[in-house]
Amino acid sequence: MAEEGAQPSLEEVRWRIDAIDAQLHALIDEQATLATVVAAAKRAAGDGDKFGLRPAREAQVIRTLLERERFSVTPALLIKIWRELMADSLARQGPFHVSVYGGHAQARTLELARIRFGVAPHMYPVGKAEDALASARTQGGVAVLTVAAETPWWGRMLVTPQLRVFAALPCLSVWGPTAALAVAEVAVEPTGADDTFWVTDSPKPAAAIEEALGRDGVAASLLADVGGLKLFALAGFYMDGDERLARAPGSLTGVIGAAPSPFDV
Repeated sequence: MAEEGAQPSLEEVRWRIDAIDAQLHALIDEQATLATVVAAAKRAAGDGDKFGLRPAREAQVIRTLLERERFSVTPALLIKIWRELMADSLARQGPFHVSVYGGHAQARTLELARIRFGVAPHMYPVGKAEDALASARTQGGVAVLTVAAETPWWGRMLVTPQLRVFAALPCLSVWGPTAALAVAEVAVEPTGADDTFWVTDSPKPAAAIEEALGRDGVAASLLADVGGLKLFALAGFYMDGDERLARAPGSLTGVIGAAPSPFDV
């Protein structure tokens, strides 16, 4: 190797890269083996049919990684690598499939779904939002739906409380604004930095609704307005029954889930 303080040669750099590749290979293989062990332990305990998706835990892991000292690796690369590892582990523990409804934005929605859930789960497009939501209610099911929909699919979730929005796609603001939401029968828990998704049938303009919520200390922004149902993102973690939301405009209203805020804001 090069002397201390000297610039390493290209050959030495390549040798070090090859050594790191070997280390990464061994560690990834070990992690996959451990995921298989976890799956076997769950089956032995009678929990093999339970979906292991834990979005709050995943968000905490990624935030911890991003907070660690680093010199060159970007947040985007870290997130893509760990999302792949997490998805592979989840797929080894039981059924895991993703249905994607993108409407006129199908290609973009599929791209976002693949970035978020990696190559491990079976992923397929569907032509109707209700088909995606129905798939999310099957074992190991996740639905990814565009917010630029032709029909207000988010309204259906008011009468299907088992389904919850748990992720907003993309998860980095540098990748663009929120374009799709991920839905599953999963527990949604606060992570310390979250956005809540709230629906109202109020005919008032979005600005008036945002102003009304703002007077109660709730920062809101409109995501979609289709068929008389508006979908808002609220800064913070809110639950159904919150007095501030109960006072908000609309006769048919409700929280449909929450997701970690973008990791780069």
